[in-house]
Amino acid sequence: MATLWEYHGSQFLQQRFQEELSYWNRERLSPAFPSDMTADRFDRDRRMLRLEHGFIEELRAEVREKAARAPTDPDGFIAWFEGLKESGPGQHDPLFPWLAQEASRDEIRWFLSQEAAGEAGFDDLVALTQVKLPPRAKLELARNYWDEMGRGNAKGMHGPMLSQLVDILDLDIGIDSTAWQSLALANAMTAMATSRCHAWHSVGALGVIELTAPGRSAHVAQGLRRIGLSGGERRYFDLHAVLDVKHSRDWNDEAIAPLVAEDPRRATAMAEGALIRLRCGQRCFEHYRAHFGLG
Repeated sequence: MATLWEYHGSQFLQQRFQEELSYWNRERLSPAFPSDMTADRFDRDRRMLRLEHGFIEELRAEVREKAARAPTDPDGFIAWFEGLKESGPGQHDPLFPWLAQEASRDEIRWFLSQEAAGEAGFDDLVALTQVKLPPRAKLELARNYWDEMGRGNAKGMHGPMLSQLVDILDLDIGIDSTAWQSLALANAMTAMATSRCHAWHSVGALGVIELTAPGRSAHVAQGLRRIGLSGGERRYFDLHAVLDVKHSRDWNDEAIAPLVAEDPRRATAMAEGALIRLRCGQRCFEHYRAHFGLG
């Protein structure tokens, strides 16, 4: 699949660019000191911001026509958005029943290595997206963020749950060992959350994760149970198989619908963001199946 995109001449949908973008994102989002901001770093940031924008514009071009058909009234848009759970790119991919029922421990480990490496950090993405949003949507993202933070209990934080699973299974989540499709998913999510001109795209992309993740999480949890992991060890996926159902309903009611009611143009942007996220996920699933010889 990567070769196909490279033949099509994309400078963005390839391994080298996605690795460079991943390293840059890691560096620019990490806490630093004023002395770290050298002239070379300013020049690199300027160059990478332009390239990142080109990357997102290429992803937008791929989904623009379909997104333009989404309704722009609140009720119509919510119906269209929720329909992505059944008809969106990558939904009901046969990879996940296979992971649940047949994949070996090493095959599940490889899959989780790719997924964990491609995880941009939902909590940070929500925090970045909520900046300057209207109050009702901002409150919903705050509630979602609080859940991601374990409601103040360190043991309930979602990010460390995934990190614990990485340690338990001794997963290799290095950028250099991760497929460009997985890196591109994380990089696209990061780009939308950090760029204010893509803030509405990020709301749609995050919302569609909440909408579509429960079924996939349940399959992965089943596979982890089958290979012998305990309830505590597979807690990250067990939790998201259930909690994201409520998160999705609340996100749609308290963030997406009121945002569209205030400005119908936001519907199209959120549709693009959702479709970008799903298409990036679909590329991952296709690559994973090819890796496993599943067709």
